[in-house]
Amino acid sequence: MRHFGHIPSVKRAGLFHREPAEFTAASPARTLATALGATLYSPATRPRLAAAVRKQAARGVVSMVLCLEDSISDADVEAGEDNLVREFAELAADGADTPLLFIRVREPAQITALVDRLGETIHLLSGFVLPKFTENRGHAFLEALVEAERTSGRRLFAMPVLESPELLHLETRGETLAGIASLTEKYRDHVLALRLGVTDFCSAYGLRRSPEMTAYDIKVVAHVISDVVNVLGRADGTGFTITGPVWEYFRPGERMFKPQLRRSPFLEGSAEDLRTALIEHDLDGLLREIELDRANGLLGKTCIHPTHVLPVHALSVVSHEEWTDAQDILRPERGGGGVLRSAYTNKMNEVKPHRAWAERILLRAEVFGVAKEDVGFVELLTAGLTG
Repeated sequence: MRHFGHIPSVKRAGLFHREPAEFTAASPARTLATALGATLYSPATRPRLAAAVRKQAARGVVSMVLCLEDSISDADVEAGEDNLVREFAELAADGADTPLLFIRVREPAQITALVDRLGETIHLLSGFVLPKFTENRGHAFLEALVEAERTSGRRLFAMPVLESPELLHLETRGETLAGIASLTEKYRDHVLALRLGVTDFCSAYGLRRSPEMTAYDIKVVAHVISDVVNVLGRADGTGFTITGPVWEYFRPGERMFKPQLRRSPFLEGSAEDLRTALIEHDLDGLLREIELDRANGLLGKTCIHPTHVLPVHALSVVSHEEWTDAQDILRPERGGGGVLRSAYTNKMNEVKPHRAWAERILLRAEVFGVAKEDVGFVELLTAGLTG
């Protein structure tokens, strides 16, 4: 797998100062957690699920969640499990490349049962998404995951979803976060990333953000995100990758962008041209939320529509300026600290305070690449659209 791997190599070479590196499901956990990008959700009951997975892989999706929880009705869970077993067998039979695949379960027992039923096709599975995760509820899920690893001989990761009322409510938040921190530290080698369930947070107060608003405009939600990052997203080695919340809005069909986005006159247009087109298609809020995700310490995003994937990935590419600053900060001769003017002569880089930021930039650069100096979001998005 490679981010922007669906773009022809010649075109990719014209976009990147340093191209995204290849990775596999066997890559180190730190690499995979950074590389998740836009994680596309699909109901496990979806007909022709294997074909849908192949289609999205060909369009640049590198991680997917096949959901047995909130996206399907209680009555359809058994049918969803049966469908997963059939569709995994089809994927294994044709040998096509697949994204990192995760299954979102409802109960711990589903983990061991599904691993048993998947049999040899388990090699296509990267792990499980664990809903409404707290210390009390999460322990059984993680123990089931460890048991499934032991019986299958396959490395399997957990992605807990932080969405419970105990985490949202102020009077129980501190204790809940401390419990989650304790449990995830105990199972650190098994936890790939933590995911935020902002829709559930809003539901607890009867709220729903409009297409013009981001999760950070809903203050009760923004405070929870801040506290989660404070406790679970630290850069001192105790933190985890925390992914951004889902964006709920899309237009019918998969061709959300105007036709002119794929025509050469537009490709020569300005960033404002693209921004205007995206606003008309209800994506301005998504773009602002992605930027705020990163500014607040989140990486990657839960996605429920294929048209959200490319904007997430395009805004995850490291700019040439970020790369240059990070390289300067991390030079061996800077080990003693100090302050230096950036190569772009527009800021001061403080070596010690900015070191953790620079290390994260280099890790993101490894999997998303570094754009050429004159390449920005516009060029990355339109290149992905035109293929």
